[in-house]
Amino acid sequence: QVQLAESGGGLVQAGGSLRLSCTASGVIFNINVMGWYRQAPGTERTLVATINSLGDINYADSVKGRGRISRDRTRNTVILQMNDLKPEDTAVYYCHWRARGYEYWGQGTQVTVSS
Repeated sequence: QVQLAESGGGLVQAGGSLRLSCTASGVIFNINVMGWYRQAPGTERTLVATINSLGDINYADSVKGRGRISRDRTRNTVILQMNDLKPEDTAVYYCHWRARGYEYWGQGTQVTVSS
């Protein structure tokens, strides 16, 4: 069992920045993938960015150049820094962890970007 504790998010003006943090606890495999997904009302949950234990990173095209994901392996923490936020970035952001066929989701944190 893995628990994911998310922090960050909130209301941000367009052009602003935010920082989302997620810490995993519980049974943690050394080789895993952590990341962030988001879901706007009436849409499917989609990838924002992921980073694996080796530091390999994957970004959605919509956030390339504006987002930066990093992780602190000693703390099992992943951080997403988003800059130049746009109203279309408004969504619930979910932390995600997966390894060895297991996957877990955080409860989600709301990000609202006002124009």
